[in-house]
Amino acid sequence: MTEQRIRSPYAIYRRLEGLPLGRWLFTRLICLRAPYFSSIRPVFRDLGPGSATVFIRKRRRVQNHIGTTHALAMGNLCELGAGLVMESTLPPELRWIPKGMSISYLAKAETDITAVATLQERPWGTAADVPVEVSVRDAGGTEVVHATITMYVSAGKPTPTDDA
Repeated sequence: MTEQRIRSPYAIYRRLEGLPLGRWLFTRLICLRAPYFSSIRPVFRDLGPGSATVFIRKRRRVQNHIGTTHALAMGNLCELGAGLVMESTLPPELRWIPKGMSISYLAKAETDITAVATLQERPWGTAADVPVEVSVRDAGGTEVVHATITMYVSAGKPTPTDDA
């Protein structure tokens, strides 16, 4: 993949990841672009074509009434990981939008949690529904949530650089 074919968030992540607080800064930039995600205070641990890893600490702001991580906080984590794996994988001439989510809550999340979103390699061409699998695990490695997020992928709007 040539540098000009890399989508912006992925290129920014690669520039920042090795710097002190670089991953934290990258996550803050993403949360400025999509402010709702800042409610869970995520931190990206890794990002690349086909995979995104995002972490959240167990803290009061994401807990439910029984002291575990709230189901919707984990759903937000899944959607964030899935969106960024799409951004780091799709060719720049394509766009995506979430179309649906199937989520299974498998166990209580009583510790910090990490989501890994994966996208299978595929040929890109016509508009299609594309599934992104997300596994959320607690600090002990137990899968507490599994989600499949369906993304609708289609051709993006032409830009002046597309004609060059």
